[in-house]
Amino acid sequence: MIKKIIKARFKTSAYRTFSSIIESSSLFNEDYYNQALGSKSPLLDTLSHYFINGHLGHVDPNPYFNAQYYLSENPDVKQSRVNPLYHYISVGEAEGRKPNPFFDPKIYLALNPDLHGLKSTLLEHYISFGIAEGRLISTIAEGNNVDKNIDYTQWIIKNEASLYLNIQQGLASLTDLPKISIIVPVYNPDKQLLIECIESVINQSYANWELCLADDKSTQPHVRDVLEFYQAKDKRIKPVFRETNGHISAASNSALDIASGEWTALLDHDDKLHEHALYHVVSAINNKPETEFLYSDEDKISEQGCRIDPHFKSDWNLDLLYSQNYVSHLGVYKTDMVKNIGGFRLGYEGSQDYDLLLRYSREINQDNIVHIPKVLYHWRIVEGSTALASGEKSYTTDAGIKALQSHFKALNKKVIVEEGKHANIYKVNWPAVNSNGSEPLVSLIIPTYNGYEITKQAIDSILEKTTYSNYEILLVDNNSNDPIALAYFDALNLHEKITVLRYPYPFNFSAINNFAAIQAKGEIIGLINNDVEVITPQWLTEMVSHAQREEIGCVGAMLYFENDTIQHAGVIIGVGGVAGHSHKYFKREEHGYFSRLNIVQNLSAVTAACLLVRKSVYEEANGLNEDDLTVAFNDVDFCLKVQASGYRNLWTPYAELYHYESISRGAEDNPEKVVRFNKEVDFMKNIWDTDTKADPCYSPNLSLVNEDFSVSK
Repeated sequence: MIKKIIKARFKTSAYRTFSSIIESSSLFNEDYYNQALGSKSPLLDTLSHYFINGHLGHVDPNPYFNAQYYLSENPDVKQSRVNPLYHYISVGEAEGRKPNPFFDPKIYLALNPDLHGLKSTLLEHYISFGIAEGRLISTIAEGNNVDKNIDYTQWIIKNEASLYLNIQQGLASLTDLPKISIIVPVYNPDKQLLIECIESVINQSYANWELCLADDKSTQPHVRDVLEFYQAKDKRIKPVFRETNGHISAASNSALDIASGEWTALLDHDDKLHEHALYHVVSAINNKPETEFLYSDEDKISEQGCRIDPHFKSDWNLDLLYSQNYVSHLGVYKTDMVKNIGGFRLGYEGSQDYDLLLRYSREINQDNIVHIPKVLYHWRIVEGSTALASGEKSYTTDAGIKALQSHFKALNKKVIVEEGKHANIYKVNWPAVNSNGSEPLVSLIIPTYNGYEITKQAIDSILEKTTYSNYEILLVDNNSNDPIALAYFDALNLHEKITVLRYPYPFNFSAINNFAAIQAKGEIIGLINNDVEVITPQWLTEMVSHAQREEIGCVGAMLYFENDTIQHAGVIIGVGGVAGHSHKYFKREEHGYFSRLNIVQNLSAVTAACLLVRKSVYEEANGLNEDDLTVAFNDVDFCLKVQASGYRNLWTPYAELYHYESISRGAEDNPEKVVRFNKEVDFMKNIWDTDTKADPCYSPNLSLVNEDFSVSK
């Protein structure tokens, strides 16, 4: 009967006009709409479904037309209940209305005057031709965020295009179908956002879940109404209504108390899960049954309903975790283990999930932590949320410090935890002493060939600015012939902290450093270029504090070009086929990708322009490879050997130096040098699979062409 009524509706002139307008454009992407629609099957065909429900704005017709945004910006359209895409094609674009926050048809036309008289919409042109042609869509004043969000839209199209049928096939192949309990503390959320949160769970392609919602005595009457409505609608939805307000930890524990699933996932009351979030979680568990914890990538939902600001995360990165809660959302835990460690602790509100993760991490084999490099969680930007700004909730930083202090106390680690360079990031200060409680001797190895001025600048800055006192300098002269330089080296040899070594053989960076390392007296070796200059007096103290940690291998520093742009903030494996420097050319004051320029973190490699490592680890890795890597990539290879031996390499922004390497080094166009360089590239690819293997400290969703943490295209 219902179908007959609908069919009759479709015979009207209104539907015929609608379908004619929509079908004549290329703005209705049927595959995209069906995927966004998910398990909610249309009553008839896709276009008919959109005709009936499009005015609601819940599902977009293509990635570039944000219906919710269009309706919110144009209340006259919303009030008229006209289909928003139909309105945009018919009159909206001509009236200058924007289909999303980042595309302004008036600006696009002004920047591309050849498009005057275009028969199709400007949005169609941009999608079909403008992107490929690199046409501008914004004024310079609109900034980089526009470009970043357009790039992310492209990424979504490319990486989230799996048809529902493919997901169904994946579901059918699963052998283990655990129940997942989704824990949601609830307190006075916006009604519509709460509904959308619950609906995102109901619409999961994986069906074996339960939704445990604990209302923390909300004062808004709609909360109970919504929860009871959905409880009656779906037996998998289990609300509990607390008699007193206890804040987020207590509410989360109330939800946890009624959880019966093998696994527990955390969800905030105004956020959303990706439709296939639980499927990907369960698929990962099936692929690795020993899994004990999982987390995913995430993005944000703007106030206009747009997906923006994706956080493509590192694999498990313990020192990064000590600097910020980069795991954040989506975290999936073993339920019995969460209950065994006491659930969420009172007094840690604001960082209760951070505290839980730190405690949980002590109870599991961290090799069994799985990062799913897919955007499975959508963090809602609302007023007062840390999704809006890291400083929105100041108490969260204090709670995070408290959680870290408790964690290190449980590990019997004598560290000092303090706030980092801004809110919600932390600095863990490790003691710069060895197991005997004394400052270890550091042997700073500096190779040189002539270079009187730059070498003198480097050594003077070390001697004059370095606050750490227990070090020696081994200056390795490789066939210098400049009388001024030689006289200077002879004078240096008289200094109590400096020994000048002679290496009378052809240049081989690896061999030079290995030669000096044998003669080094220190517990810690420092590989230092002769063209650096110390900035922070505590640089060596900072690096030693990490290098002496038994679990840490190589330690790298923040290096700047002379113009205060970044030369080195760690090394990313795979960039350019071998390796590239993180955040190269960023300005000194910039925060970087999710504050990664401001925080200590584990990275796969760091540059030997300034690298510290314990001598025992240096010897265990057999030093630098002087047979195959005489000039390039020897430091990267060394770091990867150290990492493969079970140590974590580390980079710190709190040790700052200038590195006067030319910003424009030029190509190695000498035929002999080209042959040598190509051999070194081939070696890295053959031994370490740098051109095919993902860097665990980076993300497969980020660029391997650029060094700026931009979204992969």
